[in-house]
Amino acid sequence: MALEQQIQTDMVAAMKAKETVRLAALRGIKAAILLAKTAEGSNGELTDADIVKIIQKLVKQRKESAEQYNQAGRPELAENELAEAAAMEVYLPKQLSEEEVKTELVKIIAETGASKPSDMGKVMGVATKRLAGIADGKLISTIVKSLLA
Repeated sequence: MALEQQIQTDMVAAMKAKETVRLAALRGIKAAILLAKTAEGSNGELTDADIVKIIQKLVKQRKESAEQYNQAGRPELAENELAEAAAMEVYLPKQLSEEEVKTELVKIIAETGASKPSDMGKVMGVATKRLAGIADGKLISTIVKSLLA
């Protein structure tokens, strides 16, 4: 079953089960998918990989919002954002641990022949393509900096 149909099916199940947080998260995903499909220059079709990118963006937004709410002293709003993010993460591929990312980056650095901080661009180009969807870009960047320093 395609990811979009799975989300639609889960949305109906969440409505029937009266799971408000999960339903809100799924509606957010569905709205973002519709926006992407009808965007200018779009052919109206999205692959599962495109949908995963959309969901990753939404999860990141939710986590950043939660951080801002915590800083503003509104933990109840932050809790809701984090709950929605957790409901969305179900549809993402399993993320690599920090150690697994480090292992992959060591291999990539060896392949590219990078040895100094100025080679970071070369490494990041390969790493972001290879680890897309399974590792956070900020984590990749931090580890690459420490390995090339």
